[in-house]
Amino acid sequence: MRTSPRISAQKPSNMPIEKYRPFLQTNPVSLPDRQWPNKTITRAPRWLSTDLRDGNQALIEPMDPHRKREMFDLLVARGFKEIEIGFPAASQTDYDFVRSLIEDDAVPEDVTVSVLTQSRTEIIHRTIESLEGFHRANVHLYNATAPVFRDIVFRNDKAATIDLAVTGTREVIAHAEKILGDDTIFGFQYSPEIFVDTELEFALEVSEAVMDIWQPEEGREIILNLPATVERATPNIYADQIEWMSRNLSRREHIALSVHPHNDRGTGVATAELAMMAGADRVEGCLLGQGERTGNVDLITLGMNLFSQGVDPEIDLSNIDEMRRTVEHCTRMQTPARHPYVGDLVYTSFSGSHQDAIKKGFAAREKKVKAAGGDENAVIWEVPYLPIDPHDIGRDYEAVVRVNSQSGKGGVAYLMQTAHNLDLPRRLQIEFSQAIKRHTDTFGGEIDAATLWTVFADEYLPASFAEGLKPWGKFSLDRAKIIAHDEDNDDVKLSIDIHRSGEAVHVESKGNGPVDAFVSGMNDIGVDVRVLDYAEHAMSQGGDAKAAAYIEAAVEGQIVWGVGIHPSITQATILAVLSAINRAYR
Repeated sequence: MRTSPRISAQKPSNMPIEKYRPFLQTNPVSLPDRQWPNKTITRAPRWLSTDLRDGNQALIEPMDPHRKREMFDLLVARGFKEIEIGFPAASQTDYDFVRSLIEDDAVPEDVTVSVLTQSRTEIIHRTIESLEGFHRANVHLYNATAPVFRDIVFRNDKAATIDLAVTGTREVIAHAEKILGDDTIFGFQYSPEIFVDTELEFALEVSEAVMDIWQPEEGREIILNLPATVERATPNIYADQIEWMSRNLSRREHIALSVHPHNDRGTGVATAELAMMAGADRVEGCLLGQGERTGNVDLITLGMNLFSQGVDPEIDLSNIDEMRRTVEHCTRMQTPARHPYVGDLVYTSFSGSHQDAIKKGFAAREKKVKAAGGDENAVIWEVPYLPIDPHDIGRDYEAVVRVNSQSGKGGVAYLMQTAHNLDLPRRLQIEFSQAIKRHTDTFGGEIDAATLWTVFADEYLPASFAEGLKPWGKFSLDRAKIIAHDEDNDDVKLSIDIHRSGEAVHVESKGNGPVDAFVSGMNDIGVDVRVLDYAEHAMSQGGDAKAAAYIEAAVEGQIVWGVGIHPSITQATILAVLSAINRAYR
């Protein structure tokens, strides 16, 4: 035997890595006594959906008013209490949509709408005017604070950047006092945009200057939003930044510390969760992660992650497919099949070993639920490869196991049980899975429940229970009738009428029960058959229920399984013996 040699070191790529540098070289964070790694998430954050603003502006074709309204209604129905409804100064369409929510009385009194504005007087005025008549409304003011924007985009120094934020805050307060009456509960949010690339001391300085104008106090909250506008570092660095800000901000008890992660590095969800551990009170994002570039953080995934840990997400995710359908309709964007919690295949296993574990997990759970008096919720969810119960979000179990060339006996057995009410014995599972392997090797692709039944019927049911299949087999049963029964020792005499290769054959035989008598009769006409194992079960409840019988038999020196299905368990068992005989001759 030759052993594998040590794998040589990989050669460097020829990619131009010298043009990039580690994030911490440009924006270091010093937090040697960080506390967030020892924290756990025990409650949901305040959620803000920005599907109608950030999510909408990133679409190839932005939502029309009808789709916007459909999205808004979905968010309200699912329990979102803070919803960013647009950038009303950006276009007449956005402005008109904001006003339509007032005109249609579409906003419940406990829902706060939010609108975005840049720090420019005319834009601030237009934005606040759009809010007249709302019961609860926030204005979200932002300006870019990072060096790359100060130096390249706006050519502002730090003083000018702070002045822009302060001037905008004053203008928001003054115009809101002028336009909005006492009927509107008015709130304020500020974002130092591109926070992750802003020097922490400067982000703190800008935020403090804004708070000096707003004057947060009891009953006068300020939302400070610290966005990962472009995700450029690992999630732990963002968590350090959030904890540093949370520790150093004054008036912290009057601040809702908010985060707005994007997903440029593919770690937006982890970034949000670590930020919550680091002190964030509020998370902004979109359903299914819509948003610029790789998207905003996915609020459904975040909520489901909480749910999977026994934490109430405080939004209704119980019909996840309805949410997906609405989002897809509104955004005209499709959801990948492997999208966490929501994709078509996320609860599906094709692998044989996975399927076997899932099948055993469901069987073990069924026993525990039965012991708990049938209370599903009283039993902790523990099923291999399924982090949550698909039923809890409106999915059924039909797609949990699907069969293809990678599948084994566990998957085949699971589908036969869930789709066709047949609980195959283990050795029969092994035998039938080989028939499925032959089918997939020949035809390829996936086998659905209907095709699985066709293959099963063709293999085990000579009388054919599948549409399009013709009866087969050397022997067919006309009748097997008990003509005498000794109740003292349970011996029976059986009258058997069968056809052998089309020829009618009659035989009478005795045995310890009808099945033993039938086996004796088959031996009498020259068939060497001996029953090795036997199982049976009802396939359903009620007067028209059928029974399934499984026989492992030695027939003419071969070990084969047979299956019988009939309303009478005795007839089903006799048919199972005949199935094994026919399969041996076949």
